[in-house]
Amino acid sequence: MRKKIVAANWKMNKDLQEGIHLVNQIKNELPILEEGQLVIIIPSHVHLASIGNVLGPILTLGAQNVHHEEAGAFTGEVSAKMLKSVGAEYALVGHSERRTYFKEEATDFQGKFNQLFSEGVKPIYCCGEQLEDRNSGVQFEVIAKQLEVLWPLNDKEIDQIVIAYEPVWAIGTGLTATAEQAQEMHAYIRALILDKFDEQIASDISILYGGSCNANNAQELFSKEDVDGGLIGGASLKSDDFLAIIKQLQ
Repeated sequence: MRKKIVAANWKMNKDLQEGIHLVNQIKNELPILEEGQLVIIIPSHVHLASIGNVLGPILTLGAQNVHHEEAGAFTGEVSAKMLKSVGAEYALVGHSERRTYFKEEATDFQGKFNQLFSEGVKPIYCCGEQLEDRNSGVQFEVIAKQLEVLWPLNDKEIDQIVIAYEPVWAIGTGLTATAEQAQEMHAYIRALILDKFDEQIASDISILYGGSCNANNAQELFSKEDVDGGLIGGASLKSDDFLAIIKQLQ
């Protein structure tokens, strides 16, 4: 069954005490989640274990990144086994900031998928076009190219994937894709999944919207047929804003 998900990507924000305080605020006012609804908290690696210890049974722990090798001399990196050992159930792969600042690409993502699958951690695979891509009308070609890394996966593996569509031009800019633009791209992504796999997999895969999703636009975005929730950045750093978004899950 397709999950409805709101995931909080804290990025490089919050010290440990601030993060624990935020989680406790969220827990205190969290609405009752229905079956198939999921709230994922994705803090910095250095805080994963501590934040995981205070999440409780309802909130789910995720990680912002993972290394593409199992282990070795990779100073400063974190393996999938390490993530699993502290309770992370999800991990971001292919976020636009990792692509832009750290030059990560498809060969890195393939390795990350393999490591996460081996430990039973589910990837949240991010894709999205730049502003110049959309202005040039090639946004669909860009997304199709970014999704090619998924096509070698088998049915069991693709069933573990969550996709997050994050138009790069709408991340941290205050700009947001309209609900119609989001639905159009989400439907396109689901159609590509259908073409490569089968109807059940395409129906069940969760596709999240990321890109300045906030308390004011979440309801309209989440109401669209193929938008299954959001990967939330800045709006996840304040409990009132994040709780308002969670309440829009349908």
